[in-house]
Amino acid sequence: MVIFAGYVVTRVMLDKIILFPYSLTLAVKNALYRHGILKSTKASVPTVCVGNITAGGTGKTPHTEMILRTLLGSDDWAYSNIAVLSRGYKRKTRGFRKVTRDGAAGDFGDEPLQMAKKFPSVTVAVDRDRVEGCAFLADPELLKTSRKARKCPDKDIPKADIIVLDDAFQHRRLDASLKIVLVDYGRPLHKDSLLPLGRLRDLPSRIHEADMVIVTKCPAYLDEWERGKWAGYLDIKGYTTSTCSGTTVGGKRQMLFFSTIAYSPMRPVYEEADTRYTYSQRLILFTGIAKDGPLRNYLSDNYKIVKRFNFPDHHKYTPSDIKGVVAATKNFPTAVVATTEKDSQRITDTRGVPDSLKRRLFQVPIEVAFLTDVEKTIFEAEMLSRLKNLL
Repeated sequence: MVIFAGYVVTRVMLDKIILFPYSLTLAVKNALYRHGILKSTKASVPTVCVGNITAGGTGKTPHTEMILRTLLGSDDWAYSNIAVLSRGYKRKTRGFRKVTRDGAAGDFGDEPLQMAKKFPSVTVAVDRDRVEGCAFLADPELLKTSRKARKCPDKDIPKADIIVLDDAFQHRRLDASLKIVLVDYGRPLHKDSLLPLGRLRDLPSRIHEADMVIVTKCPAYLDEWERGKWAGYLDIKGYTTSTCSGTTVGGKRQMLFFSTIAYSPMRPVYEEADTRYTYSQRLILFTGIAKDGPLRNYLSDNYKIVKRFNFPDHHKYTPSDIKGVVAATKNFPTAVVATTEKDSQRITDTRGVPDSLKRRLFQVPIEVAFLTDVEKTIFEAEMLSRLKNLL
């Protein structure tokens, strides 16, 4: 139960009464697409969509990176031209842009820039219009003739053989070849509400349009009973851990996997960083992400967090923010300063970062891993098999 306008109301009341207009709008929109009244189009090359039902915090970028590693390590796609298309959240530019490794987060968004730096052989691009972005990536010659691409400074890109779509599940005009939807273990869909009272940005029933569902940010171990319980939450019938699959209410086969966060040792944000700071027992943490709890838990195993700055997701850092962090370092002169990978993309855009902070500022890389080797093997085999059938 929650308090709303002075009254005690249940989540069911919120969903069925207060949020009914929004719920009805989503239901009508989904029905129009499902019955073909509103049209979806497929790209001319295979596409893999990584998305979610909730607003932020499910781990789309690390899962996108995991998919890229799988493709790059496969026989079918290792020597192909792989591309990633993202919206480029909170970027200052518009239209289609190829992400350059020496670019700024303000031009492309922090997450696309992070992927461009980590995967130099992959073409990373941003475009709010996913249909248009896929068309340009699949046929780069269009960049030279389309009026919509006239402001794109870098038109020299290879023709994509496959496109991974970062956060495109709600972009209904594009029908992806393979749809992967992420669900946060700490925020089950059946316990959430639609925006703005909850974090659901789509109806939970849309989860059944996905080919694969991954429950993210899980504990390192989940027994078979709890996995089955999650399958029940998601209305996946007949789920077995040996096949990682079951069927939806409509009879569609649906894969269900479980992943966890894996942090790597800290790396310098700036070249002049002094690695001796990482041996300190004290740490100052600043982040602009949806949830910093898992990161704090990880760092607390080796450090005492003496100061924490928690900014909104995708926060654009200002000189005033930097002054606050610098002031904290003066109070704790031996402490290491840590942030996330995607925050580091934005912090390097910020003016006025003093050398004293650059020497002690480190990022904590993040990857995702399936809970078992069986899941990893089945996921990779299933994804690659489905994509091979599209060749």
